[in-house]
Amino acid sequence: MKATAAWGVPFSADCYAIACQAVDAPERHIGDQNAQAHPSRACFAYPAGRWVTTDSNHKFNIAPNLLDRDFAADRPNQKWVGDISYIWTRKGWLYLAVILDLHSRRVIGWAVSNRMKRDLAIRALRMAIAFRAPPKGCIHHTDRGSQYCSHDYQKLLRQHGFKVSMSGKGNCYDNAAVEAFFKTIKAKLIWRRSWETRRQAEMAIFEYINGFYNPRRRHSALGRKSPVAFERKVA
Repeated sequence: MKATAAWGVPFSADCYAIACQAVDAPERHIGDQNAQAHPSRACFAYPAGRWVTTDSNHKFNIAPNLLDRDFAADRPNQKWVGDISYIWTRKGWLYLAVILDLHSRRVIGWAVSNRMKRDLAIRALRMAIAFRAPPKGCIHHTDRGSQYCSHDYQKLLRQHGFKVSMSGKGNCYDNAAVEAFFKTIKAKLIWRRSWETRRQAEMAIFEYINGFYNPRRRHSALGRKSPVAFERKVA
């Protein structure tokens, strides 16, 4: 089944359904209460104040920083980076997890949910693994949040032979490449309008990633080529 994205590129509706699993599960969040207490805030991308997506206050094991801010990769599936961000809608928070391949900066896995649980990160990773089938030894770098340190997430990494790397505590510069992606999608899409529902935001994110960012957005680090064009050139 195919549908056409607003950005002009066909995408798979089946893939969209996988990425957006469990997003409509009923659950109240701080964001929902904020919207009711301050209706005017729903006009913005998210309520005022700082929203933290990294919970490093846990007892899971922490991996060393193997990436060490070396964001260059001379081949695909050499270095992957992942992170979680958030989008405010009138219905509450929507969380977005992504996996990028540093070779081309391509988004190779992503998932959304109304809950910031380990399943969100796992679904993004599973999508990336299914799409890329990476060889053993690929560096997988994230922050040290509980979603990424959880036993289930680490088990999946071990099963596929990843080398696990994690940022220093509270250091966003250790994962600057994926932070740059979030800055781009928020500046070009998220912050440009208000979102009535999570579903509306989900579809727009899907269309942006698959219809624009991966196939069409040019990167100076890639010789002014898009991630998809860069991968085709070096293949």
